[in-house]
Amino acid sequence: MSDVTTTARRNREAKRPRLRILRSGAPEPPPLDQGAIAALEAATHADPFAILGPRHADAGRFARAYLPGARAVEAVAREDGSRLGSLVERGAAGLFAGFVEGDEPYLLRVTWPGETVETEDPYSFGPCLPDFDLHLISEGRHSRLSDCLGARYAPVDGVEGVRFAVWAPNARRVAVVGDFNAWDERRHPMRLRHEAGVWELFVPRLRPGERYKYAIIGPDGARLPMKADPVALRAEAPPATASVVAEPLAHAWRDAEWMATRAARQRPDAPISIYEVHLGSWLRLKGDEPGWKLARERLLPYVLALGFTHIELLPVAEHPFGGSWGYQPLGLFAPTSRHGDAAEFAAFVDECHRAGVGVIVDWVPAHFPADAHGLARFDGTALYEHEDPREGVHPDWSTVIYNFGRREVSGFLVASALRWLEDFHVDGLRVDAVASMLYRDYSRREGEWKQNIHGGRENLEAIAFLRRLNETIAARCPGAIVIAEESTAWPGVTTPVEKGGLGFHYKWNMGWMNDALRYAARDPVHRRWHHGEITFGLTYAFSERFVLPLSHDEVVHGKKSLLSKMPGDDWRKRAGLRAFLAFMWAHPGKKLLFMGDEFGQSREWNHDAQLDWPLLDDPGHAGLLALTRALNLHYRQEPALHQGDAHPDGFQWLVVDDAENSVFAFLRTAVASRPVAVAVNMTPTPRHGYRIGVPHAGYWTEILNTDAAVYGGSNLGNLGGAMTQPVPSHGRAQSLSLTLPPLAAVMLRLNAG
Repeated sequence: MSDVTTTARRNREAKRPRLRILRSGAPEPPPLDQGAIAALEAATHADPFAILGPRHADAGRFARAYLPGARAVEAVAREDGSRLGSLVERGAAGLFAGFVEGDEPYLLRVTWPGETVETEDPYSFGPCLPDFDLHLISEGRHSRLSDCLGARYAPVDGVEGVRFAVWAPNARRVAVVGDFNAWDERRHPMRLRHEAGVWELFVPRLRPGERYKYAIIGPDGARLPMKADPVALRAEAPPATASVVAEPLAHAWRDAEWMATRAARQRPDAPISIYEVHLGSWLRLKGDEPGWKLARERLLPYVLALGFTHIELLPVAEHPFGGSWGYQPLGLFAPTSRHGDAAEFAAFVDECHRAGVGVIVDWVPAHFPADAHGLARFDGTALYEHEDPREGVHPDWSTVIYNFGRREVSGFLVASALRWLEDFHVDGLRVDAVASMLYRDYSRREGEWKQNIHGGRENLEAIAFLRRLNETIAARCPGAIVIAEESTAWPGVTTPVEKGGLGFHYKWNMGWMNDALRYAARDPVHRRWHHGEITFGLTYAFSERFVLPLSHDEVVHGKKSLLSKMPGDDWRKRAGLRAFLAFMWAHPGKKLLFMGDEFGQSREWNHDAQLDWPLLDDPGHAGLLALTRALNLHYRQEPALHQGDAHPDGFQWLVVDDAENSVFAFLRTAVASRPVAVAVNMTPTPRHGYRIGVPHAGYWTEILNTDAAVYGGSNLGNLGGAMTQPVPSHGRAQSLSLTLPPLAAVMLRLNAG
């Protein structure tokens, strides 16, 4: 033993109080009453800190520990490992107690069958969470909920370990269980902080990677299925369901320039073209689901080459069932382990930003699955959800609805949104199923829903939550956007909250999508009778700030792929899809295209299989890919095609009433920029000498023709452009005489001067 250690021991021994020796011999700690012993043995004791850990008696300090299965327990000095006392089994198997000399922190040296370990006593630590955090949690105002709830690897009083904290106000008892205690709920019962209904415990010497769950006894005394952590930052790979202690996220961000300028990139007058991706089925090398590293190496360069401004990811929060595509999440704070850990996801977002591509994630606050290990009846009561099934169950999806009116639940959801935006620098959230949140009678028959306090069908609590969400994001995350999937005519979805709206930045234009796809699927001979399915969308195109979505929902469940929706033989299908995509890119509104549609995937999307990449060996499919690239190029380069996406001044019809020929023509304009005229022929009949009135005389250059050979077309066109003639047409003094190829769109830009 070194001289330093010997001196430290002598000094410590000199300071130790002498234990008072009783007449009967060695002192014994006060006995524990039989009721408490029985509760420990049954794992029902609700206040372990009242009986375990360091205590004081007349004879001095003693410690009590409940370690079922242990062979022997000693208290030793943290400083040098010297023996401070023996803890002896007293009153029950596994219940150890004994006097501990001195007043310094001690370690428990525990002999288990086959090994001896030393660790600090979990019940020697004081409360973990400060009162300020508890106050914010109870009010539902803790925006950094993931910093205080869940499992956090951080030192306490200089000791490394993991602090567990979970909101379960109605539980009779909560214990944390995991590999570290053989999933024995007797070993680590937690302390209840009554003011917030939060149970907490610091378990020393645990490290990231440990699996864990919470063992909860409900208010009626019933044991619940073991629960995953609602605020876990990492989870096991499904179908396993345990939470995992995560490494602290320590990514060194290199996207400062992007973050400083993204607000301008996401404004209503900016070009926004979104590639929607289900990462698990985009590309599978050797059949494995791709990770974030592959996404950096393959997906990002692909998106860059095609000219999209953003990638939108189907939900990447942890979810138990892959067949839900992420839309039934249970881990709202954890990137799914299917693709890697949080650090890898952060690296993917960072790399996208450095390449000039934004990242949007789908986020699901509308509902959650009722899996036994999840949020449903979390503490034995309807904690996160409504008790009444008329409010708390989604009939369409057999899922559970959050109780938006409960402040802790609202705060939980807002904190989840901020987790993605602040910790991962995500540029936007697309909020799923907003319509189902706004209406209490959504998809319900008479008598199956509950009116609001005014007797109406509006979900006032959900409305308040959405407004709070959008106000919070606007205040805390400059430049981030929030997009609503809202399928009704609810007014003011993209109107600011201070003006009475919901406060979203954009809304999916579901009406345009449904009408336009219905029209495109019709045989051209019948389209003349349904002309309004194309023109009607312009009557409300500027009532909100819209995204035009051709999403994953339109290529599954028997709806066929986008290419297969088009009528006719293979050539007509491809031509029809080329014309339709050009019409969409020229139409007011931001663009969203689901993966595979850019090259004309032939079959429906299958989330268990990768896209049909071999199709790109076919010139027709390669031509569609080339057209998608060209559409994005012109959309970004021509201010007329994007600046007026959300303003009526940027659009005017040139030909709106030619139903007989199924021809549409319109003008896109922008301030201090050259206008672009767009003409679409939705029949397989070429139109030669088709006259269109235009407001400006001069030469109009044909900047895009979907019938060009490079896109797989017949190469019929206007030989580079056309000169106006002083021939009145469509109420205008000047006009163009154009060739409109079959099932094709042409774009012409007025030359400068």
